[in-house]
Amino acid sequence: MRLVRRLMIAVAVVLCGVPLAFAGQAASDQARSRDALIIWHRLVLELVRHTATYSPPVASRAFAYLGVTAFEALATGSDGLHSLAGQLNGLTPVPARETGQAYDSAVVVQAAMAHAAANLFGNTGPTGQRALKAMARKAGTEAATGVPEDVVRRSEDHGRAVAEHILAWAATDGGAVIENMGFPLEYKLTDGPAHWVPTNLIRQQQVPLLPDWGRTRSFAMPDGAACGLPPPPAYSEAANSQFYREALEVRDTVNNLTDEQRAIARFWSDDPMLSPTPPGHWISIAIDALEKEDADLPTSAETLARLGVTLADAFIGCWHSKFEHDLVRPLTYIRRVIDPKWEAILNTPPFPEYPSGHSTQSGAAATVLTAIFGPSYSFQDGTHEADGLPVRSYPSFWAAAEEAGISRLYGGIHFRSAIERGLDQGRCIGAYANALRTRN
Repeated sequence: MRLVRRLMIAVAVVLCGVPLAFAGQAASDQARSRDALIIWHRLVLELVRHTATYSPPVASRAFAYLGVTAFEALATGSDGLHSLAGQLNGLTPVPARETGQAYDSAVVVQAAMAHAAANLFGNTGPTGQRALKAMARKAGTEAATGVPEDVVRRSEDHGRAVAEHILAWAATDGGAVIENMGFPLEYKLTDGPAHWVPTNLIRQQQVPLLPDWGRTRSFAMPDGAACGLPPPPAYSEAANSQFYREALEVRDTVNNLTDEQRAIARFWSDDPMLSPTPPGHWISIAIDALEKEDADLPTSAETLARLGVTLADAFIGCWHSKFEHDLVRPLTYIRRVIDPKWEAILNTPPFPEYPSGHSTQSGAAATVLTAIFGPSYSFQDGTHEADGLPVRSYPSFWAAAEEAGISRLYGGIHFRSAIERGLDQGRCIGAYANALRTRN
């Protein structure tokens, strides 16, 4: 019921006529377009919590396609924005606006986002479906207020045409259909103590989540292997080995957590169905920064497109490495080799250890957001404030990324090498998104 309340509150804010973004600004075309862009991203942050198939990799894919949809819808009517067609893998030019005809960009982006979200979340539950319809109805009315009827009709048609083009592209990426919550019906575990084995008794999770995700078509980077990593430390049960020492560090850290370390582990846990997931956490951070800076429409559109793209690429690249190396989790190793009664403070996710997904995606996000807002941009992160977790403050995006990474050591989820090399992988992946040309 808590998820239902959160989802309907998000819609109620719009239904009551209170803008979710850029409150108090004049209703210019740019401000109205910006509001449409932000309110749909905010609703999707709640839908991700509410849709069972939306594990972090799947959520990152949705954020990427939504960000690209909005950007391309706006770029068709802007001399300043440069289309991502021909830059993102497999993306061809979207339909153009008719020459000599009037369009309203707010109506265009609202229609595009509504159509894309309804399709990407077609499997959400009844409450999610009601939220989508309510948001589309009210936000569509608000976007069209004061706009001539023929312009509204033409703009809505164009927005839906752009969304259909993006959705057709999305359907060919290899990640469009998620069966059995992402757990394969057949999977053979790799033999040997160095490799991943299930870490809980849940029947569905006796196989790993989305083992083929690393082969999903990437967005800005060439493919899932583009930012590959060196092998992790060699598996060993010898007390003088690096592998054993890293495992001992995990055990000792968890056994002696400070209150602050425990809070960090909880803050960045971002569990599916209980949060907007790790990629949603960074989308939330970006939206707050855009609002704080009263960012203009082009900056808002390119920020959410670049960030969505790099988060999706981060999970593709990370998953490619995870299943290439197929490394055992700290929980399994520590219980087998060091302390059979040891417990981590967080649940270990059902997939291989190396590298840390939190680190890879946070490193990619920090790389992109630093390029937009600067290396010393300080901010407060209130992503989980409504869930009762205190707001945290950071002097930079990289400080937040490094904390997100080390949170997985505090939680007992990852070895240090997985964290540090995951951040390195994120830097590599983020550079591809930063290289995209978004302005003319």
